[in-house]
Amino acid sequence: MSATRMPIGSTQGLEAGAVGQRLKRFIPPRAHVNSLIAASGSTVLARARYLARNNAYAGNAIDFFASQVVGTGIVPSWKGMADRPDLKKALADAWLAWTDESDADGQSDLYGQQRAAAKELFIANEVFIRMRLRRPDDGLLVPLQLQMLPSEMLPINDNRSLGNGNVVRQGVEFDQIGRRVAYWFWRQHPEDYTVPQSRGDAGRQTRVPADQVLHIMDGTEAGQIRGLTRMARGIVPLWLLDLYDDAELDRKRTAALFAVFRKMQAEFEPSSHGAEDNGDGTAEQELAPGAQIILQPGEDISVAAPADVGGSYEAFQYRNLLRAAAALNIPYVGLTGDMVRANYSNLRGALIDFRRRASTFQHSVLVFQMCRPIVKAWLPLAVMSGAVRGLTPAGLVADRARVGRVAWTPPSWEWVDPAKDVKAAKDEVDAGFRSRSSVIEARGEDPDEVDAEIAAERAREQRNGLGETGSAFAGKAATAPAAPAPDPVEEEQPPENPEGPKDE
Repeated sequence: MSATRMPIGSTQGLEAGAVGQRLKRFIPPRAHVNSLIAASGSTVLARARYLARNNAYAGNAIDFFASQVVGTGIVPSWKGMADRPDLKKALADAWLAWTDESDADGQSDLYGQQRAAAKELFIANEVFIRMRLRRPDDGLLVPLQLQMLPSEMLPINDNRSLGNGNVVRQGVEFDQIGRRVAYWFWRQHPEDYTVPQSRGDAGRQTRVPADQVLHIMDGTEAGQIRGLTRMARGIVPLWLLDLYDDAELDRKRTAALFAVFRKMQAEFEPSSHGAEDNGDGTAEQELAPGAQIILQPGEDISVAAPADVGGSYEAFQYRNLLRAAAALNIPYVGLTGDMVRANYSNLRGALIDFRRRASTFQHSVLVFQMCRPIVKAWLPLAVMSGAVRGLTPAGLVADRARVGRVAWTPPSWEWVDPAKDVKAAKDEVDAGFRSRSSVIEARGEDPDEVDAEIAAERAREQRNGLGETGSAFAGKAATAPAAPAPDPVEEEQPPENPEGPKDE
């Protein structure tokens, strides 16, 4: 079988594939991302956590990301029960009550766990949630709680073959057709030295079936097993910029310690100048505002003039912070909090671009990998425990697809000029370009609940004789009598000579 001949000059058709003088040192490794994570993923993650705890820009970026992506929480709306408002309300009430009990550590509610997961997804780009079933005598409304586990709880270097044909790769157990069947977690955090050694959990692992674990990860390459921090591209510029800032600050502090130097060539007589003799051939004289210093012949005074940071410091900082913001996929203002360079147009443009990316992340990662599986596990337990009034286990089995149809609504985003956005949305609804429900959902609310509130307000106003008021009744005449129009007032004419007579 003859080898295929490469046409002459074909290797020079793509400049990026050339190996000439310009690119001879650009020889990147061809290793798969799993190999790269296995080799240095733990070091990269440790550096990301260090910056998250110590670097002001990194910490601000993480808080900005979590507040924009999750905010007060991504909440469910039971769309399948639109024709059963009583059952829809029962599901919503049971869910809201359970969110206060969802955290296995008892430190937050479900929406706080969403925010914590968003932070972990920024730092480690993965987080594990273990769904833990509870006993009936634990006193929970629904016998289910969620335990959040950081990336370090699953050993990255655990690679082995099991006797049943399954393999463990980076702590994840796969069956013979490549399905995830279990996770081999450490029993305690490998770097947490506060756990008493008497427990005997150090260095031991426990196997947790995959149907009890949510592995939330925003993978960047096909076949990726574990997460790679979103901060990977920004670690180097943030770290070096931090070192540069510290050096500049320390240089300015050191320079401020030097004030005046006295140079003496003739024999020095301290008593004639009011200076204090140190007894070692040197003398000091206190400097004060308005002080008069008499110099002997041959003496001179020079003032230290250390080099300043120069006019390029601000531009240098700005360009490097832009680079870091691009590496972290957040706007410049989200990284720095700097509003000085922001105006309405560029701030709105940056936020629109970021929120489009955030919306993708919300639905493809948080909703798909976290919110939907939680509801899927919660619903049968809530029905069997009697937490959902009016829904029996038999009714759930008969109508599972409709009962389980849930839409997840992220919190609304506030804009720089909300008046313009409200008017634009109103114009779109009036022109028939979009529905009123879509506008309400974009604001992070449930259209059915909003309509119910408006109807309740209208009924309450009518009961109390207040008439029809408010935006819900726009275009309708109010029942209260209109106030009489004021009498017209003639405009007063100025006097012919307001300044009075003038002397000639």
